[in-house]
Amino acid sequence: MATQLDTFETNLETVRTDVTRTTPAAFQETLAGVIDHPAVGASLPFEEVTLEGTDVTLEPTPDQLREATCGVTAAALGVADYGSVVLESTPAGAELAGLFPDRHVIVVRERDLVPDMAAAFERLGDRFRDGRDDAVLATGPSATADMGALVYGVHGPRETHAVILER
Repeated sequence: MATQLDTFETNLETVRTDVTRTTPAAFQETLAGVIDHPAVGASLPFEEVTLEGTDVTLEPTPDQLREATCGVTAAALGVADYGSVVLESTPAGAELAGLFPDRHVIVVRERDLVPDMAAAFERLGDRFRDGRDDAVLATGPSATADMGALVYGVHGPRETHAVILER
């Protein structure tokens, strides 16, 4: 029987998102292997890993955002049934680092996976009631077929890669 992690990984791949599982101890090495340069990002809100000491520019200027080919941000949650991630807005503008560059690397902890949207809304309920209700539900790279053929990267990243921090 598939675990929630297996379901999440399978559904990420279904929505054109590459996946790498790693441990906190191997995180920086793993990250170095999946980012493109120049890379920008937002500080990760996790105790076990950081972007400090990596080749990722934190708190990028507008020019650095424009020039970046890769953005690295954290996901508050991963929704296994859809291969979706919840990307919270932050005062430092984490969403900009995930939406402007062509490649978005999303860091999500295994313990932050939920089975479905009902569980995601239940888990996010306290944050929303506290006024922290600005978030993006993202599923794979940006895509649109507004003008005919399906095109990737029009409203956000062309490529997405999830780095899952195993327990």
